[in-house]
Amino acid sequence: MVEDKLLIWKFKSGHKAALARIYEKYKIDLLRIATGLMNETSAAEDIVHDVFVMFAQSSDRLRLSGNLKGYLVTCVANHARNNKRAQQRRQTVCLDEVEPVMLDTDKPERWIIRNEELDVLNNAMAQLPYPQREAVVLHVQGGMTFKAIARSQSVSINTVQSRYRYGLDKLRSLLNSEVEK
Repeated sequence: MVEDKLLIWKFKSGHKAALARIYEKYKIDLLRIATGLMNETSAAEDIVHDVFVMFAQSSDRLRLSGNLKGYLVTCVANHARNNKRAQQRRQTVCLDEVEPVMLDTDKPERWIIRNEELDVLNNAMAQLPYPQREAVVLHVQGGMTFKAIARSQSVSINTVQSRYRYGLDKLRSLLNSEVEK
């Protein structure tokens, strides 16, 4: 938290190294969140890139009163939501086009198992209605509180909690049916 405040101060003062440090510090977390929301690696990378470009351009008007990671997560979620709306207007994405998230592991057999598990989870996540997926990803991967999610979505906390609960219930149902196959 103290490091973030110092980085923000340096960033607003024009130090380019501060922006690079912020990017390095949060890019992995933000990519995970964006991938969870978009279910497509290249779209997630584009979203994180766009968020950092907008962040870099906002140094003179940035008024950050809270946590830097929370701010960036909210930016990623908003950008993903806007991207998803535009995508739905253009066309529906086929589940066969979804790219799996890759993990670095030592043993090839562990990598294969994890990749299969991620495929199953990604397919289940893709079947959730977007508001439910967003609530699950932001709370679980983004570490955001229900209150923060509600603020970012302009809905009540009860709505976010319901979306989260319904999303988890549907995920359980989808994953249990996958196990029974």
